[in-house]
Amino acid sequence: MKHKGNYKAVLAYLSFIGLIIAYILNMEEKDKLVTYHIKNMFGLVVLLFISTTFLNGNSFLFFSGQILWVGCFFCWTYSLVMAITGKQKGIPVITDLFQKWFHFLNQ
Repeated sequence: MKHKGNYKAVLAYLSFIGLIIAYILNMEEKDKLVTYHIKNMFGLVVLLFISTTFLNGNSFLFFSGQILWVGCFFCWTYSLVMAITGKQKGIPVITDLFQKWFHFLNQ
C-alpha cells in the first residue's frame, strides 16, 4: 500500500534543498514516516560534510574521507529505496542514532 506522504519522504533524499522543502511541507501536516526519513537524510548530510572536510587533510584523512563518502553514498541509496517503498527502515545502528540525536526536527 502506498503511503500518502511517500513523495515527501523521497523528496528529502533528492538534495539538501529537497531536504529543506520536505521539512517545510512536513511542518503543515506531520507524518511520522516523513519525519523519520528527514532525520535520516539530515544525518547523512552531516556525515557527507565531515567526509568532504576530511578530503582536504593529510593522506590518512583523505583516505578516511573517501571511505566515509562511499559509505554515505551506499547508505543514501539504501535509504532512498526504503523511502520509495514507504518503509520506515534505515541503516542499522546509524539510523537509530540519527533518530535520537536529531529529535529537534520533530517540531
